[in-house]
Amino acid sequence: MTDAARFVVHARWVIPVEPTGRVLQHHALAVQGGRIRAVLPSGAAREQFADWPHLERPHHALIPGLVNAHTHAAMTLLRGLADDLPLKPWLEQHIWPAEQRFVGRQFVRDGTALAVAEMLKAGITCFSDMYFFGEETAEVAAAAGLRAVIGLIVIDFPSAYASDADDYLRRGLELHDAWRGHALIRAAFAPHAPYTVSDAPLKQIAVLAQELDLPVHIHLHETAHEVADSESRHGVRPLERLAGLGLLSPYLIGVHATQLLAGEIASLAAAGASVVHCPESNMKLASGACRLPALLAAGVNVAIGTDGAASNNDLDLLGELKTAGLLAKLTTGDAAAAPAPALLHMATLGGAKALGLGEETGSLLPGKAADFVALDLSAPHCQPVHDVISQLIYAAGRDAVCDVWVAGRRLLADGRLTTLDEDAILARAADWGVRIAAADHPAG
Repeated sequence: MTDAARFVVHARWVIPVEPTGRVLQHHALAVQGGRIRAVLPSGAAREQFADWPHLERPHHALIPGLVNAHTHAAMTLLRGLADDLPLKPWLEQHIWPAEQRFVGRQFVRDGTALAVAEMLKAGITCFSDMYFFGEETAEVAAAAGLRAVIGLIVIDFPSAYASDADDYLRRGLELHDAWRGHALIRAAFAPHAPYTVSDAPLKQIAVLAQELDLPVHIHLHETAHEVADSESRHGVRPLERLAGLGLLSPYLIGVHATQLLAGEIASLAAAGASVVHCPESNMKLASGACRLPALLAAGVNVAIGTDGAASNNDLDLLGELKTAGLLAKLTTGDAAAAPAPALLHMATLGGAKALGLGEETGSLLPGKAADFVALDLSAPHCQPVHDVISQLIYAAGRDAVCDVWVAGRRLLADGRLTTLDEDAILARAADWGVRIAAADHPAG
């Protein structure tokens, strides 16, 4: 089936996400001009849109495209470089030296292409990135047809990308201006973390976020060491410091948030801020566990992210949801914590809302962008299907993803990437792997 301007996809189940937990059986999506024209019973769709192309997915579930609300896409090229280490030595002894040596435009382009291929095959239709050379990330995502929110990274330290915080901001604003109005590419301010960005640029970002109506995407309360360091250097915990600088607002996207107190959760809820939960990265680096059930109970908008492949080590958002659900149950001693519909909401509409895209994507409603995924539930490990949403979270996995559409364009067709040369991407990744490994483990 080609990418037609109008078409209908039929499925055994359609899960619109709005309202949470709703499941429509034997329904179809009618798509026209890149948007959802209608969600209706299959019989009615065959009658109402009789002359449109129809695609049958009889053993499948259709869900909104998954939103990876926090990653560092180009870091796929550092996957597995320094495993089984805590955050500080992992960063300081391996990741940062490798980045200083290798990160440039081509590294980001090739690493992002590998990430985009992986994410599409995992049902991800939108990702929020935080990395250097965001121009390259934007170009790769746009060429592939994937939706992306490009982080305008800010950090106090020089890199191959910029010399200081002012230079990062200048380059970020140029990137924002260059992609303003693009159908798939948006921007967000991305100060790296409270411990790597000083007060002056954070204050400036708070003002610019309001003026430009852009989210502020920042690592926040990721580790106990980060909190203790903030108390020592600034006399307050990181969130309180950000609040004093004008950053505690609906624009704030706090990533990781493993070290939140009850009062801080209440403050995030009152401000309308969002949290991105990255359970597998936090577990792998022994950073702590986000208090997901408490955040949900307080009404905080929670999204989910994979983090970079260097600390995860994959970009599998369905796997991340399973981990999030199991971790919530384990840490609270409550088997009813984080039910499957709430988890799916985090990976779809919750992520879209955090990124300021809730009116555009994240659920299957007429008028929204046709960003959706078909998952095949006919495999033995997915049968029988008593509860389709639970099955998606706890049994199906990314191998069930067979088709992906973004803005009505079919980017994955029967498991095959339609806009990317997978063999060429893998060849470039292999070459980078040899070069990076040689530098991290020199002979002799």
